[in-house]
Amino acid sequence: MTATDQASELGDVLDAVGPRLRSLRTRRGTSLTELSQTTGISVSTLSRLETGQRRPTLELLLPLARAYQVTLDDLVGAPETADPRVHIRPVVHHGVAHVPLTRRVGGQLAAKLILPPVDVVTPPDLQTHEGYEWLYVLSGRLRLILGEHDVVLTEGEVAEFNCRTTPHWFGNPGPGPTELLSIFGPQGERIHVRAAPKRRQG
Repeated sequence: MTATDQASELGDVLDAVGPRLRSLRTRRGTSLTELSQTTGISVSTLSRLETGQRRPTLELLLPLARAYQVTLDDLVGAPETADPRVHIRPVVHHGVAHVPLTRRVGGQLAAKLILPPVDVVTPPDLQTHEGYEWLYVLSGRLRLILGEHDVVLTEGEVAEFNCRTTPHWFGNPGPGPTELLSIFGPQGERIHVRAAPKRRQG
């Protein structure tokens, strides 16, 4: 492949990033203003990225990948390789390690979270946003505040809640690290448990 061909292919890849970013944001019901607050990128820059008026750079794509909890490969549409292994790329944000367990952009996202202990002296600010979240504590303790409810979950306990209608916060009250599984549905999907069918009595 010549240098001209490589440049042309790179241009095609970068041109496809904008529509992919817009599709990802609209699927999750996130506004440009909300995304700007999460990433620190101005609304005008985000809009220009989505419309293709600005070429994406690593400095812009990294905070977007963290906000959407996807890999850079997902954002740029990198081709799949023949390697069947799932290469996990942990992302550390504010001391919390996010280990993505799904590759698919949009839809339900699964991740393993590792939370360090936090010393919460004053009641934390409760947040609301689009989506539905399911949490399963693998080890340690998890303090979960849902509206007026303040509980501590331990190993093997589960919680699920509507992120849009329920102000919430969770953190690790210590003393050691907390590991949990998170399944987040950006469109408000709940976890459905299918029970085994009843046996027929013959």
